[in-house]
Amino acid sequence: MVSFKVAKERLLRYLTESEVVKSPDVIRSFSVVPRENFVPIKAREHAYDDCPLSIGYGQTISAPHMCLIMNEILELKPGHKVLEVGAGSGYHAALIAEIVAPKGHVYTVEIVPELVEFARDNLSRASYEDRVTVIRGDGSVGYSKEAPYDRVLVTAAAPKIPPQLIDQLKPKGILVAPVGAIYLGQRLIRIKKKRDGSVVEEDLGSVVFVPLRGKEGWKL
Repeated sequence: MVSFKVAKERLLRYLTESEVVKSPDVIRSFSVVPRENFVPIKAREHAYDDCPLSIGYGQTISAPHMCLIMNEILELKPGHKVLEVGAGSGYHAALIAEIVAPKGHVYTVEIVPELVEFARDNLSRASYEDRVTVIRGDGSVGYSKEAPYDRVLVTAAAPKIPPQLIDQLKPKGILVAPVGAIYLGQRLIRIKKKRDGSVVEEDLGSVVFVPLRGKEGWKL
């Protein structure tokens, strides 16, 4: 069996040589965060396969390349306060925390109770509990208690961008979310909020994510 270290280095070499990811901060975060600690035990041997993995309850941990692409287009900086909608296993939040630390913080909202505990346990074991707060709730309406945010990331596909998330974004902030139908016809959308509160929307291409649940998500 190939070691996690070797598998990670191999995948990172592919992602950098193919220019999927270019940001030094994003590359460093991937090098540091142990993805094998954020997947179910039975899936650990596939931790550095570049594909989504099931974490139960109809949810997945996104493929490594997609996590890195999303973090790169978020233009994360040290000190940022970030809202993540959909904690999942906690892996993506840990990647973000590595970039925004030491003064930044990630608030990640998860609607599936079992995954709230899974994410908290994983983040604690990997020593990210001081930089990531996992909240049980409906992330489709954001988390107003800590708003506004420098960055907002949605990790499941919404029918449309929830207006509450735009409201909770700071001026000059960036929001990234997959938008579209359930499983098919989804697009990765980036929104930049101007100083006057108006927004500019960019379509960054086709993606496939699990559907967003909650008030502003899909009624499954």
